[in-house]
Amino acid sequence: MSKVIKKFAVDLHIRVGYGTAFFLLLISYLLTLYANSELLKQARLVDRSNKTIIHMEGLFSSLKDVEASARGYLLFKDSHFLQPYEQSRHVADSLFSALQTETLNDSIIWQDLLTLKTLMDKNYQLIAANISDFEQSQHQITDGLRSRSFFREEVMDHIRTTIKDMQSAEQSRLKGRLSDMDARYHILNAVIILSLALAIAMAAYGFFTYTRENKARRIADEKVSGYQDQLKQQIVELDSANKALIQMRSIEKFASTGRIARTIAHEVRNPLTNINLAVDQLKSELNGNLTESYGMMLEMINRNSIRINQLITDLLNSTKFTDLVYRKISINQLLDETLELARDRILLSNITVVRNYSDDICDISVDIERIKIAFLNIIVNAIEAMEPGSGILQLRTATKNDKCVVTITDNGRGIDPEAQSKIFEPYYTNKNKSTGLGLTNTQNIILNHNGHITLESEIDKGTTFTITLDFA
Repeated sequence: MSKVIKKFAVDLHIRVGYGTAFFLLLISYLLTLYANSELLKQARLVDRSNKTIIHMEGLFSSLKDVEASARGYLLFKDSHFLQPYEQSRHVADSLFSALQTETLNDSIIWQDLLTLKTLMDKNYQLIAANISDFEQSQHQITDGLRSRSFFREEVMDHIRTTIKDMQSAEQSRLKGRLSDMDARYHILNAVIILSLALAIAMAAYGFFTYTRENKARRIADEKVSGYQDQLKQQIVELDSANKALIQMRSIEKFASTGRIARTIAHEVRNPLTNINLAVDQLKSELNGNLTESYGMMLEMINRNSIRINQLITDLLNSTKFTDLVYRKISINQLLDETLELARDRILLSNITVVRNYSDDICDISVDIERIKIAFLNIIVNAIEAMEPGSGILQLRTATKNDKCVVTITDNGRGIDPEAQSKIFEPYYTNKNKSTGLGLTNTQNIILNHNGHITLESEIDKGTTFTITLDFA
């Protein structure tokens, strides 16, 4: 429980840390966005002030050009001076329109522009009147022209004063805007530096947290991996112990069956011997003076006595440990020779044989003739369990845990679970004509070779016998 609480506290700490860092970054981003917006706004105001000042200078310069052109015409009586006059007036009007556009939302300058427009129109009227009067008086300077010229000088002075005042006011506003823009620029830099520092702090915190948690996770993974390896090792050991236990139980069961068989053989053969002796005594005393029916009965007793004795002999042979004659042989060669013994049955049932032999497998040391009997019993049972024409018999050899492993698989009708538990018991069979000692004898031979035999089967899918033997 304490581990769970500790893990929850660590997770909460990480979440709070990342949440706080994200919140601070969000605020920093919003401040940066706001400061940048204000800086752009001030930059636009500064640009507008600069343009206004430049347009005012250009306007005043154009008005002076208009005046100079008109004065040159009056002085030199040359009409060529009127062409710059028209051009300068057009430029002045364009610049004034630009000033109006730039200061459209500026009510203070807009009032000064209206005054300036009035003065410009008055100046243009006076210049036009002087030119007209000069032309009508045949290029003579009249008193009216002189008085208008004097008045136009005053208008021009008024224009100059108005533009100068407007420029001074705009210069003052420009200075304030530049100062404000500089302040906002420094604020933006401070916010950016703060954001960068916060990002670095976040990165350092994230790296530290990730490193710490990754280290803890790596240690936990290593522990889990170690536990998994231990568990796998325990499973392997348990499986080996389980197989050894099954093998021991098989040997114990086989030994117990042998003891029971010997006891039964002893208990049965003693009275059986007495029966045989009694029959022989009857035949001897009667000295052939037997009726046909009595003779048949005595013969029947003798024949069944012999049959019982043979069954007991077979049971004893299939449940006792015997001396073996060991010789080295390749397991692949041994299986091929066993298949050759069953060749007629394989051809008769049209069985397909598939050999999956290991090429680098070592030799085994066995009693060749007896081990052939063991394999032959399994192969014959497999042939009888498969449908003729569609049966597939597979034989495989391999090396596993320094043991020779042979698997014999068929695709026959299979064996039900209840029968599997009794398959190696003496006289257990589901065939009509069988003593039920074939697989008992097979198990006896394998156990005599210090081997092990198991089976896996599934109804309508087939059966696999696995035989494990020691290498030579």
